[in-house]
Amino acid sequence: MKSKNILICAALAVVFQFNASAQNSTPVAAPEVHRNAAIIPVSRTGAITNRQTLVLERAKAAPGDYDVEFIGDSITQGWEGKGAKVWQELATKYKMINMGVSGDRTEHVLWRFENGQLDGIKAKVAIVMIGTNNSNKNKDGTDAYTDAEILAGVTAIVDQIHARQPETKILLLGIFPRGQAFNAQRGRLLEVNQVLSKLDDGQHIFFLDFGSQYVGRDGSISKDIMPDALHPNEAGYKIWASAMQPKLNELLGRKK
Repeated sequence: MKSKNILICAALAVVFQFNASAQNSTPVAAPEVHRNAAIIPVSRTGAITNRQTLVLERAKAAPGDYDVEFIGDSITQGWEGKGAKVWQELATKYKMINMGVSGDRTEHVLWRFENGQLDGIKAKVAIVMIGTNNSNKNKDGTDAYTDAEILAGVTAIVDQIHARQPETKILLLGIFPRGQAFNAQRGRLLEVNQVLSKLDDGQHIFFLDFGSQYVGRDGSISKDIMPDALHPNEAGYKIWASAMQPKLNELLGRKK
């Protein structure tokens, strides 16, 4: 009987000790869940909101049918700058609307979609070129986004266009090369483009990559077509126009 009581007391002591330890222990924090900012719609801030508002109002002020809608960042906005003359030539062949906003990343384009960018617009073809700004670095030198995050951001844009404009064919352009010579950032964009090409389904989404036309045989980007090795000048926009028109005409059902 005495042995039995000793065993019971020992067992109770273990239970009490366990409970005390559980009460005094510090709760373990749940692991932080990483969120891909490239797919979370967000507005721009600062002076560029003027351009953002202009583009939103442009679509609202002139709704209706278009042959082509251009969606992108400063390189697309540049059709109204260095590419203006080439744009005017294209405008004699196609009814177009430019939805490019300088500095935009994928999340900014998604925000514009949520705030009426595509409402009332019925385009036969959407030309999309976005993602280069997502490949930039943070102030501390680290990559702002991983390659997979950039890919997800561009994919989300394509998906949103198809959902909001199911009859619109999407001509997804490979992200242009950047940097005067070989560099890691250009390599990252090439890797992203390789996977973006897989979105081409031959029915609604078509991928076109002519970035190699901006690169010389030694791997450099000439100042004659991209003075800052990122934004095309008039000659650079001529390359863009010539490279895309055969596929664009095909999607529009035109012979030339």
